[in-house]
Amino acid sequence: MPVRNYKPTSPGRRGMSVVSFAEITTDTPYKPLTERLQKHAGRNNQGKITLRHRGGGAKRLYRIIDWKRDKTGIPATVQTIEYDPNRSARIALIAYADGEKRYILAPLGVRVGDRLSAGAGSEIRPGNAMQLRSMPVGTVIHNIELSPGKGGQMVRSAGVAAQLMAKDGDYATVRLPSGELRRVHADCTATIGQLGNVDHQNVSIGKAGRARWMGRRPTVRGSAMNPRDHPHGGGEGKSPIGGQPQTKWGKPAMGLRTRKRKASDKLIVSRARDRRRR
Repeated sequence: MPVRNYKPTSPGRRGMSVVSFAEITTDTPYKPLTERLQKHAGRNNQGKITLRHRGGGAKRLYRIIDWKRDKTGIPATVQTIEYDPNRSARIALIAYADGEKRYILAPLGVRVGDRLSAGAGSEIRPGNAMQLRSMPVGTVIHNIELSPGKGGQMVRSAGVAAQLMAKDGDYATVRLPSGELRRVHADCTATIGQLGNVDHQNVSIGKAGRARWMGRRPTVRGSAMNPRDHPHGGGEGKSPIGGQPQTKWGKPAMGLRTRKRKASDKLIVSRARDRRRR
């Protein structure tokens, strides 16, 4: 899936690039597995903006993805590889032997016609899903559950993969794409293989209009505002911000650790931040 660059026929085209859609086999989603996607433009249930710079964008249908892969013991065949506007990874429509169809994230190397399965007796090959205790150490995985039966929550973006590093009793140690080492219960399910669309990170949007298609609105620098609007504002000409970088509301920014303590923190063996310092 190479990156395609355009000829500079206009200023917007000059820096634009897209990932080749050569692996996509259809441009029409499977209607029973789609639903209306309501836009909120960054607003909560009270109508207040809680996430700025969101709004507009192209209309989308949400594709219902099978995060749990709980249909075990029944083989399935890959019918299509599709583009999903709601995520960076590609998705695959699989048809089970009993006639049911489901969407899954499409791993790298999976093609139309491949046979996939889920459960303890499945082969160690991309696209198959099983519990961590059933996988050999060193297996490359994605779509990993945090709690057994809850559905995959980790490692779901284009081109990413985790690795099963060790198994010890009821827990397995997984190395995440960030470099973090985390213990996960061995009964949690994961899918084998690296996710496709690896070149997604190399795409250049190229123009502001393309960001608007994605629902992203413009962001104004704090240093370009008045001092009453932002702590970085004011001054004659192009002035330094002075002091510590702050948010619009005066909270420390750029480096302040904001992660709240969670019960699952005790399962983190080594954080990505600590590994980068070595």
